[in-house]
Amino acid sequence: MEGPDYYIPAAALGFALAFKIPGMLRDWRDPLLRSVCALLVLGASTFFFAAPPTIAAVNRITGVPNFSAPLVYCILTAFSASCLVLLVNWRGGPPEETRLISRRWVGAYSVVVVALLVLFIQGEAPVERLRDLDTHYATTPYIREMIVLYLVAHSVAAVGMTALCWRWSLKVSSWLRGGLVIIVVGSLFNLAYGVSKFSAVFARWAGLDWDALSTLAAPPLASVGALLSALGFILPLVGQRMSDTWHAWASYRRLGTLWRELRTASPQGTPSVRISLFSPVELRVTQRESDIHDGILQLDPYFDRELRARSFDRAVAAGADPRQAQAVADAAMVADALRARAADPEGQIMKSAETYTSATAEGPRDLVRMSLALRHSPVVEAARTRAARSESGTL
Repeated sequence: MEGPDYYIPAAALGFALAFKIPGMLRDWRDPLLRSVCALLVLGASTFFFAAPPTIAAVNRITGVPNFSAPLVYCILTAFSASCLVLLVNWRGGPPEETRLISRRWVGAYSVVVVALLVLFIQGEAPVERLRDLDTHYATTPYIREMIVLYLVAHSVAAVGMTALCWRWSLKVSSWLRGGLVIIVVGSLFNLAYGVSKFSAVFARWAGLDWDALSTLAAPPLASVGALLSALGFILPLVGQRMSDTWHAWASYRRLGTLWRELRTASPQGTPSVRISLFSPVELRVTQRESDIHDGILQLDPYFDRELRARSFDRAVAAGADPRQAQAVADAAMVADALRARAADPEGQIMKSAETYTSATAEGPRDLVRMSLALRHSPVVEAARTRAARSESGTL
């Protein structure tokens, strides 16, 4: 693998991080968000500093042959810890327990980082090796222990992630399961990376030359594993957000029929809240629901509860479940009230009404189902037709 093979994944993770920074700045106390950002930073740093051109530049700048080795090992160890911490925060649970487990993982891997630096300082690695340091110094005192230690720490994290995520994936569904399965696959690649490195090092100890496992096979495995692990963590967060946004826009559109019809019930000059073009869709849905509730309150004096009961019975007889039948009945009552309100332009009925029934007195209304029923339900259309005939007869 050459420089671009490392820099492209680093740039991809950095690009993903750029999308997370605004949210991080808004809610920096969120441990889950902090863990995601830490994982992206460390993942991108691992690729960047493991690239041979960067290794050579760091060694040259520091003036220490192979200084990049402990640097990359420390970053990779921190990345492994960040994966475990993110998984702990992702699973949730009592905050005290979550913080305690996270601190234990951070503490354990911090000890590993310090040990890696101490072992490098104690050892001797005078000849710069850009790609095969693991096998070249596999038998050198202290450097040997440093190599084994970082591989053990990395492999422990890979095994732990594989086991935990697989068990968790069997209990969940949707985006979360997809993300967990991707993490499992990524962890298996990371584990294969460790096996390749260990095999090459052990072969050196046995006097064999399996260096190709370390220099040719292991780096692509690590790249794929890190990218898949990061993608697995990000996918459920981004996917759920996209899914929530899609459902919110769908609700906003479906509420349109009911919202537009109820606007005619509002008195002239009724102030309305202006929504910015860039307002989030959740705010738009909330505002539309608020307008609908206001319109229902305006129509309250015109509501025919007996019509609602009859419409409910008709909807049930037509095969609707109780929830859908209730929405159809409410929609029929609203449609009838709208015609009654239109036939009373001066609002005499409204003015003479002594009390107003609370909008929630009959239980919560399913506004989306009501809106769809206004457009499609035969029961609602029949209520409109009867109201029109009644008006014609009166006239």
